[in-house]
Amino acid sequence: MVDYHAANNQSSAGGAQTYMEQENDWDRDLLLDPAWEKQQRKTFTAWCNSHLRKAGTQIENIEEDFRDGLKLMLLLEVISGERLPKPERGKMRVHKINNVNKALDFIASKGVKLVSIGAEEIVDGNAKMTLGMIWTIILRFAIQDISVEETSAKEGLLLWCQRKTAPYKNVNVQNFHISWKDGLAFNALIHRHRPDLIDYDSLRKDDPVTNLNNAFEVAEKHLDIPKMLDAEDIVGTLRPDEKAIMTYVSCFYHAFSGAQKAETAANRICKVLAVNQENEQMMEDYEKLASDLLEWIRRTIPWLENRTQEKTVNDMQAKQEDFRDYRCVHKPPKVQEKCQLEISFNTLQTKLRLSNRPAFMPSEGRMVSDINGAWHTLEGAEKGYEEWILSEIRRLERLEHLAEKFHQKAAIHESWTDGKETMLTQKDYETSTLSEVKALLRKHEAFESDLAAHQDRVEQIAAIAQELNELDYYDSASVNTRCQKICDQWDVLGALTQSRKESLERTEKQLESIDELYLEYAKRAAPFNNWMEGAMEDLQDMFIVHNIEEIQGLITAHEQFKSTLSEANKEREAIQSIQAEVQKIAQSNGIKLSGANPYTTITPESIDNKWEKAMAMVPLRDNALQEELNRQNSNDTLRAKFATQANTVGAYIQDKMEEIGRISIEMNGTLEDQLTSLKEYQKNIMSYMPEINKLESFHQLIQEALIFDNQYTSYTMEHLRVGWEQLLTTIARTINEVENQILTRDAKGISQEQLYEYRASFNHFDKDHSGALMAEEFKACLISLGYDVENDKQGDGEFSRIMGIVDPNGSGAVTFQAFIDFMSTETTDTDTADQVIASFKILAADKNYITAEELRRELPPDQAEYCIARMAPYTGHDAVPGALDYMSFSTALYGESDL
Repeated sequence: MVDYHAANNQSSAGGAQTYMEQENDWDRDLLLDPAWEKQQRKTFTAWCNSHLRKAGTQIENIEEDFRDGLKLMLLLEVISGERLPKPERGKMRVHKINNVNKALDFIASKGVKLVSIGAEEIVDGNAKMTLGMIWTIILRFAIQDISVEETSAKEGLLLWCQRKTAPYKNVNVQNFHISWKDGLAFNALIHRHRPDLIDYDSLRKDDPVTNLNNAFEVAEKHLDIPKMLDAEDIVGTLRPDEKAIMTYVSCFYHAFSGAQKAETAANRICKVLAVNQENEQMMEDYEKLASDLLEWIRRTIPWLENRTQEKTVNDMQAKQEDFRDYRCVHKPPKVQEKCQLEISFNTLQTKLRLSNRPAFMPSEGRMVSDINGAWHTLEGAEKGYEEWILSEIRRLERLEHLAEKFHQKAAIHESWTDGKETMLTQKDYETSTLSEVKALLRKHEAFESDLAAHQDRVEQIAAIAQELNELDYYDSASVNTRCQKICDQWDVLGALTQSRKESLERTEKQLESIDELYLEYAKRAAPFNNWMEGAMEDLQDMFIVHNIEEIQGLITAHEQFKSTLSEANKEREAIQSIQAEVQKIAQSNGIKLSGANPYTTITPESIDNKWEKAMAMVPLRDNALQEELNRQNSNDTLRAKFATQANTVGAYIQDKMEEIGRISIEMNGTLEDQLTSLKEYQKNIMSYMPEINKLESFHQLIQEALIFDNQYTSYTMEHLRVGWEQLLTTIARTINEVENQILTRDAKGISQEQLYEYRASFNHFDKDHSGALMAEEFKACLISLGYDVENDKQGDGEFSRIMGIVDPNGSGAVTFQAFIDFMSTETTDTDTADQVIASFKILAADKNYITAEELRRELPPDQAEYCIARMAPYTGHDAVPGALDYMSFSTALYGESDL
């Protein structure tokens, strides 16, 4: 049932009355024109019956059937929806007049001024007055409420017709008489709203009867609009009756206005659902991206925390190369994903605030703070892994150096001990002469001296083996075996030496002769020979240094050694002079020498040979030290290059960080200009990337050269990487903040001037340029914008309410984005749950529930199914099978209850 009697306010009633007074000044003589009277009788009768049939009755003769006032009162009750006073059932004239007066009084109570229409004329069956009264009723209840762009009822109805038929050829609605004679306007109205009912292109302007009959039949069959005129009556009249046409057209207006309301309601719901679907998609995208990033971090951290030791420096350097590949190839895309995740989260929250939706709360463990925490843990593991790799490389270098030194000293010692056990166990003294025994005894004393000299080497070998064990050398077992063998052999040599000495001393009394000169030679040659062996060991000793100071220390020690060679050469010549003296004495006394010194195996030739070898090693040692000095100088140059580039990059990052801080506070121009400037600024920053890559190449050269310190700069590569990432992230966040401000401005309808005012007020009170206002600063800002919060006390009043909105977490600080959101909420309107409920109520034909069939009929398929899947069953007292609760669904969209 079409509601023709919606309550009107005072102003609309006044406007309608003015129009009706003008309409009542009709030419009643024209009404008596047979053609017009016939049209009005048919139209008004059909209009009355379209309402009376709802009460189960109708009229046949319009001036006769209203004479007793009963059907007239019934008609008014049906079209108004109100109860009239109880009618009088008597058949007398007075009863009929009273009933008609009750009807006329009701009409007058609706603000209608009846001119020259009395109850007696209606009771007497005055056709002119009866038709005038029905026209007055039609005006009040069918046409008065029609208004388009604040026009009067007639003008509004005409404007509605003009707009609906404007696209159609051969239709030009200018009035309510001649413009409708060819029937095309009626067909155009139907086709505009129900194109499935009319084949408009098949209609011809020169066949008005067919056009009119087609429109009237379609309206009666499909739109429930009774046929109120005959096509022949309209075509056969020079000027069709305006009131009849208006009455007929108003039925079309009311038939289609309900569809218009449903369309509007459906559009509102589609808009709300589209926003909700888009937000849900963004939430799903965020959850997936966050899960993937956290999963990558979860997989990466155990790799970075793995401290499995390698056996060689090359193996550890391979790990270092894998770590460098992770830093340069695998991590940078994840840094971008993390930045994009924060931007997506901020954009989603902004959209939710703008669409009056509750804030998005990610799944447990997927908050931005959780991701930042995991990222912080990742970077901590990364830093620890890099430090561990460097320390392991140093440890393995130290181990390899010690192992080489151990095997070198062990080989020298084993070479020296070779045959010593056989020598100490022989019984040659039993058959020797006294001189020979004495010689053997002196020789043994020389051997003891040599043995004592080798004690230090054995202790050094044992100390090196102990250190290799403490440093967890991978081949400690073989080292320990060799060291134990040397120690055991050393104990045996000591015991055998003591045993042979005792044997020689027992026979010493029987032996007298001894060559003192040989003995002196042996005593002096042994330590000198040992010194030469030690010098040769030192000249062949491997060294490892990390800076110029260490190599210069070795060069200084080497120069000091060379300064002692002159004295050593004098000692060599002195020893050789003893042997020469022996030869001289023997020749002068005719003594035949056996050719060998009985007290020592060290011959003058061996001393000279070792001396020549030692002298040949000196320049080789000079060259080795000079090459190492050159390498350290090269390393120092690398340090200086890295330091120069690092100091430049560090200063650049610091300057740009301070600069972006100022830019975010002092930006002028429109938000679009600010966004363009920031993106240009971001592009300019990214153009500095080659300098970062250049620094990375220097850092790689330093690591490959095993340089572990740099006195020329306080910057580390890790420090600069973090600073560069922070700079890029800060710029991206600033750009995102401006984009969100544009989104807020466009969605909330805030003008550019308002945004300037808000930004200027915020910056004025942000004294420390931190990008946030403390509570007292924010209160001063509100007072400057006209808010009366000066006398509010802590914990109550308007200011506390506002702080609860802009700082829900109670941090005590208000960001500029929160400030903008609050001001936009204060100055603009948004969709509400009540508006959505009202829209669903229209689609449900005023019921408290809606069915799946109604949703599928009124909404697009995907959004209809979206609603059906999420609406709970309706459980009210008037519920029917399949009823759905659209009220709880609508409130849930805005976070007021759970689905």
